Amino acid sequence: MEKVLIDGKWINSQSTGEFSAANPNTREPSSEGYPMSSWADCDAALEAAANAFLELRSLGSESIALFLETFATKIEEVSTELVDMAHFETGLPKSPRLADVELPRTTNQLRLAADAARNGSWALPTIDTQLNIRSVYAPLGPVVIFGPNNFPFAFGSVSGGDFAAAIAAGNPVIGKANSSHPGTTRILAEQAIKAAELSNVPSAIVQLIYRTSHSDGERMVSDPRVGAIGYTGSRTAGLKLKTAADAVGKPIYLELSSVNPVIILPGANEERMESLVEDYVTSSLMGAGQFCTNPGIVLIPESETGRSFIAAVQEKFDASPGGTLLSAAVEKSLLQSIAFLESNGATRLTTNSKTDDSRFCCPNALLTTTGENFINNPEAMQTEAFGNASLFVTYQSIDQLVEIIDAMEGNLTGCIYSHTGDLDDSSYRRIAPHLAQKVGRLLNDKMPTGVAVSSAMNHGGPYPATGHPGHTAVGIPGTIRRFAMLQCYDNVRQGRLPRLLGDGCPSENTWRLVDGRWTNGDVQPSV
Repeated sequence: MEKVLIDGKWINSQSTGEFSAANPNTREPSSEGYPMSSWADCDAALEAAANAFLELRSLGSESIALFLETFATKIEEVSTELVDMAHFETGLPKSPRLADVELPRTTNQLRLAADAARNGSWALPTIDTQLNIRSVYAPLGPVVIFGPNNFPFAFGSVSGGDFAAAIAAGNPVIGKANSSHPGTTRILAEQAIKAAELSNVPSAIVQLIYRTSHSDGERMVSDPRVGAIGYTGSRTAGLKLKTAADAVGKPIYLELSSVNPVIILPGANEERMESLVEDYVTSSLMGAGQFCTNPGIVLIPESETGRSFIAAVQEKFDASPGGTLLSAAVEKSLLQSIAFLESNGATRLTTNSKTDDSRFCCPNALLTTTGENFINNPEAMQTEAFGNASLFVTYQSIDQLVEIIDAMEGNLTGCIYSHTGDLDDSSYRRIAPHLAQKVGRLLNDKMPTGVAVSSAMNHGGPYPATGHPGHTAVGIPGTIRRFAMLQCYDNVRQGRLPRLLGDGCPSENTWRLVDGRWTNGDVQPSV
């Protein structure tokens, strides 16, 4: 059985059981066994993290930045091994998905986080020179991160965006591997601990356990030694962790579920139906639909061209083989979600029922329902079918379309396709304010699947897309402040202040109140 990483050492787990991952392309279990950790493992990791946090507080930001940069380099050194293992455990293509897209994105995130840790701008140091009051964001404490199944590198518990942000803020991380790809997470943790040794940071800056009982997971997120939690996964499990964290006031940042509505306005469909169909099918079936920003619901006019659009998508869905799903659990959940939608009034249009028993998969599924049924049964109609399934909702008028949008839950994204001229302008102006309140990212004439690593990106949204609409899981420096606390210093002497709050702090990183006006170097705020 594989070992867990606690306080810089790979040790035998005090486990209560064992599990293995499975190859989605063959359904065969891995030969590697991984432990289900008891509370003793969790307790040891928490204690080591608490001590590491105190050590990190005494280190400069340069050591943290060096760790992140060294870790990125170490990942690149074992890229072939990582890609091979991730392909085996997830079924995701080696190229371009893993080797050419996700792995470079991951190392880029780590290096961007290193830059932010080094320059300190994420901490928003602010100085009121008249009252001698100074404030800054500072590390919060050990962060527990639960990684998802669909991005083993870029959102992984010991390598992804949450990890990079938590470390950049100055917090040690306890990673809980996703059960679908424990081997991939182990390799990443091996490189992280090597980077820690080379960077002169505490050995417990990163620790790894693979699985716990539900009760121990809830106990861990509510432990007094924890500063915050990052979670990406199912709504059911996430809300249980949130209940436990909320009960003791621990901030928990959740990414839960999203159907990412795409609205086709009449003028757009009349103008360029064929290209829209192609855009949609490509986006919705990419990676077998296993993206958190997969466009799972399409709102389409009830019209002749609307019906033609649906028929064209159906034909392409039926003609395309179902992609490989990440795990047996994803396959089971997808089939259950499709059946649930059908039992609540959705009609399945696709007729291809061919399955491949040699791998985890499901035939592409296209379902349709009316706007009236959606409005009357919104909760059921927004069931997330995570995978290669889509629901089309036909609307009778713009008024009904507004009703449908108002009945929607929160989502990560929402997209409006409109006429390239001005034929849909009045409809756009009518619906856009309603949709903007339901999504974290509003798109025009563009499918939502890609999530660019940009400081302007918002990968968040209202519940149940996330647990809090004011935060993003992608986009440095915004992601870093989730794992920080605001600290204020009132009349504290210069020699006792944090580096970023001293009078000699670089002006481009610090806001100062001078003669009644806030200034940031040569930049004057418009307030």
